[in-house]
Amino acid sequence: MDLISLLYSLAAFIVAIGVLVTVHEFGHFWVARLCGVKVLRFSVGFGKPLWMKRSGPDQTEFVIAAIPFGGYVKMLDEREGEVDPQELERAFNRKSVWRRIAIVGAGPAFNFLFAILAYYLIFIAGVSGVKPVIGDVIEPGLAHTAGVQPGDTILAVNGIETVTWERARFAMLEESVGADRLVLRVQARDLQIHERVIDMSQLQVLQKDQIDLMGDLGLSAWRPDGPPIIARVLPDGAAAEAGLQEQDKILALDGVRIDSARQWVDLIRANALNTLKLRVLRADAEVELTITPRSRSEAGESFGFIGVSTRSEIPESLRQEMLVKERFGPVSALLQATDKTWRTSWLTLRVLAKLVTGEASVRNLSGPITIAHYAGVSARVGLEQFLGFLAIISISLGVLNLLPVPMLDGGHLFYYLVEIIKGSPVSEATEIMGQKIGIALLFGLMSIAIYNDLLRLAG
Repeated sequence: MDLISLLYSLAAFIVAIGVLVTVHEFGHFWVARLCGVKVLRFSVGFGKPLWMKRSGPDQTEFVIAAIPFGGYVKMLDEREGEVDPQELERAFNRKSVWRRIAIVGAGPAFNFLFAILAYYLIFIAGVSGVKPVIGDVIEPGLAHTAGVQPGDTILAVNGIETVTWERARFAMLEESVGADRLVLRVQARDLQIHERVIDMSQLQVLQKDQIDLMGDLGLSAWRPDGPPIIARVLPDGAAAEAGLQEQDKILALDGVRIDSARQWVDLIRANALNTLKLRVLRADAEVELTITPRSRSEAGESFGFIGVSTRSEIPESLRQEMLVKERFGPVSALLQATDKTWRTSWLTLRVLAKLVTGEASVRNLSGPITIAHYAGVSARVGLEQFLGFLAIISISLGVLNLLPVPMLDGGHLFYYLVEIIKGSPVSEATEIMGQKIGIALLFGLMSIAIYNDLLRLAG
């Protein structure tokens, strides 16, 4: 990753975390005010304040702090300091358990509401996508055994309609968590409708270090292929050394005419450390170059690598034929947004449960480095993708905060449930012990996530 990409990802990450933390803490703040609790500070971030302003009748401190990983709302509370007798009724600890539940639960609730709003904006603007047409089907493989054929268009997965590949992939992932089979309703090239039942009983999707459901099923998305055009040249790579430039169209490699991007990649991979003659079209003129792919190893396999990304020269008519634009009215967009938020939340919760029971690999956990990377990628692609990214992270924050772990909102909600059952608050000693356990759990979880991030970075 070059410096510009790194700075872009960092900026997108800070914006994303800032927005989502503000949304979460505003939930606590707004409901606390509604319930008559005095709010002393609303902080986005921890540590030294970078900016602070006092505002409102209570002169609440609004703060942006130096460490952006979180935030907090500090309320008047007898457990945290002496309270003026005239303001006792405005202390958080003096409120009924139901009001405290509402205040604490408002943070995660606002994360879910934000996700619904983000998805609503995406759906109301219209969702762009690509038709879910199947490309290669690996033989032998689960999809091949089920009778799936190249060129089939996926119409539905277990009854869930799939207009685009994004919908198809999400539905397959969602249904594969705990399901014994996937029922694909497909339209073949002859326009006949078929049902293909894929046996998932022996496939442990979440046990892998990295989820690759499409690969596990033995199928891929169909991609129109044509002569490759250089989209990007990495600095200090073999391609840069050879003089390749962006927008170069690959014509031939070592005397072999190049008709597709796949052919180009296969030849490069098969010729590590071999010096090859390369012919490209540059600004309507053919240019002869010499290139020597460097050797790269991954999973015990060595292959050629030159440090470029390419795009295929695809006819505009074919591109338009494959594109899909889903449009929704105000009501249907809201229903779709709510449904997407619920389904994503439920999937997140099920995956977390499998992590706890050992049915899912902890290698699938992602930390701030991976999140920052995808923040930058989605921001570069466009507003629709960045909003979708924010929605997913907001849902994850909402679900995680509702877990019954001390230090999280869910831990406090669990204490209040105990209070309702036993008729009195849990003891201070119990809360202190819970905080220690919560800190240890969160520290362990974050350590694993960051370790996974570093492994991905090294790979």
